Amino acid sequence: MISNEKILGIARKTILSEAESITKLTTLLDENFFNAVQAIFHSKGRLVVTGIGKSAIIAQKMVATFNSTGTPSLFLHAAEAIHGDLGMVQKEDVIICISKSGNSPEIKVLVPLLKRFGNTLIAITGNMTSFLAKGADFILNTTVDAEACPINLAPTNSTTAQLVMGDALGVCLMEMRDFKPEDFAVYHPGGALGKKLLLRVTDLLDPTLKPMVTPDASIKQVIFEISEKRLGVTAVVENQKVLGIITDGDIRRMLNERDHFTDLSAKDIMTKNPKLIASNAMVVDALNILEDFSITQLIVVEDTQYKGVLHLHDILKEGIV
Repeated sequence: MISNEKILGIARKTILSEAESITKLTTLLDENFFNAVQAIFHSKGRLVVTGIGKSAIIAQKMVATFNSTGTPSLFLHAAEAIHGDLGMVQKEDVIICISKSGNSPEIKVLVPLLKRFGNTLIAITGNMTSFLAKGADFILNTTVDAEACPINLAPTNSTTAQLVMGDALGVCLMEMRDFKPEDFAVYHPGGALGKKLLLRVTDLLDPTLKPMVTPDASIKQVIFEISEKRLGVTAVVENQKVLGIITDGDIRRMLNERDHFTDLSAKDIMTKNPKLIASNAMVVDALNILEDFSITQLIVVEDTQYKGVLHLHDILKEGIV
């Protein structure tokens, strides 16, 4: 039975071992890294990342990073490549091949094929004299002294080093492309950042929920409209122009102040000059207005024409906070 203290000690030792391996990478960087970044940046094709075993898993993560930061990439499994998938490689593509040993059977078959096609080949390997290293145009050295595992077999330090080298490539390419948050949002439209930077007010409007009454509408009609559209508010509209707004809070206050309201109409209890927002405005701007004025609804207009109501709950449901 291993004690809790020993378990924590093993964990700390593993983390420190991997951290040291990553730190060592800074001393292994040379002109090969610079040339590899330039080759990828200036390529007219895509970036193909390949590997086998655990390196293939790292390759897939690299592809995800590159694609989301402006470098079109695809994953090619080294074993599948030599059984037909090599057809996905195009003439202008740059290829990254990841392998700790650089001498696996699949790599030895794949490298000559890639070189025959004339593609630029970048090796990420821990063996600088390997078959892969000798066949590559540029070599990114990810040599580690040992794995973190106690029997020095399970890929741990080596795969972490590969992953970090891929991240280093990705960040350098982002800097070279002057990649901005707006660009990131384009590739992540479903994420919170993407929605903040891309989602417009009109995207959240439900055309079936457009509460509106005329200035002369009875209070009963006002209450019915607010209840039916379920937004807690109705706009007071004349000739498609907004004159005011009535909230369910306005109705409650009126009922507290008066015993009879049959002589009242919408224009008598509405709030004039309500907060408006353009339909093409960003949702994040609408959220700022709601927060600044401590309100939960905004009247939406398009060239002064009434378009609907944006509710705070609609924004929160999109995860924009």
